[in-house]
Amino acid sequence: MLKSLQLALREHASESDTRQLSCYFKTGPGEYGEGDRFIGVRVPVVRKIARKYQKSASLSDVQELLTSPVHEERLLALIILIHKYNGAPEHIRESIYAMYLNHTRYINNWDLVDTSAEHIVGAHLYNRPRQPLYELAASDSLWDRRIAIMATFHFIKKNEFGDTLKIAEMLVADTEVLIHKAVGWMLRETGKRDRPAEEEFLKKHRLRMPRTMLRYAIEKFPEDLRQWYLHGS
Repeated sequence: MLKSLQLALREHASESDTRQLSCYFKTGPGEYGEGDRFIGVRVPVVRKIARKYQKSASLSDVQELLTSPVHEERLLALIILIHKYNGAPEHIRESIYAMYLNHTRYINNWDLVDTSAEHIVGAHLYNRPRQPLYELAASDSLWDRRIAIMATFHFIKKNEFGDTLKIAEMLVADTEVLIHKAVGWMLRETGKRDRPAEEEFLKKHRLRMPRTMLRYAIEKFPEDLRQWYLHGS
């Protein structure tokens, strides 16, 4: 089955898309995706393949894909894991969650994190202790930290904002732009549902927040309010 999954991807590979995706996901020397390999398969195609194989692919097959040097194979693995997690019995969900956390070093680009974190980590911890999120947020790994904040999107969609705001506070002085963007995004999503909660956070932290984080957070505010947060004393 592993070979079938890999062949299904390669049937849709494109050399021109390989070049474009490699550039878009910053795979050059010194960039955040340095060394990642693309074969040029677009996300809608990966999702279609995942739907086709979600039942027939075993967890061992998926784990092999998740450790692949090929970006699209890792993305395929994560999307299949999401399909398998939804509606699975509890022991399978535990196995998927454990596999995810044991392989975060392979979930190493923003699209991989953003596709999967809320649907596996966030979903799994929703009715459980959430300490693993704080451990991820304190990690030296950029991708672990992004997983931590993005996993809380699951809670935000259920109108629970406490963990998002606490983790945002942990990350408010982070040095990585990809964390600035993720934290700002989750603050913005919080504000869509509870503007006072977001503004309480912003008023406390706006003067030390990275500008990218702040701009993402206030993107949907009225223009006069945006300008106050950006330039007010």
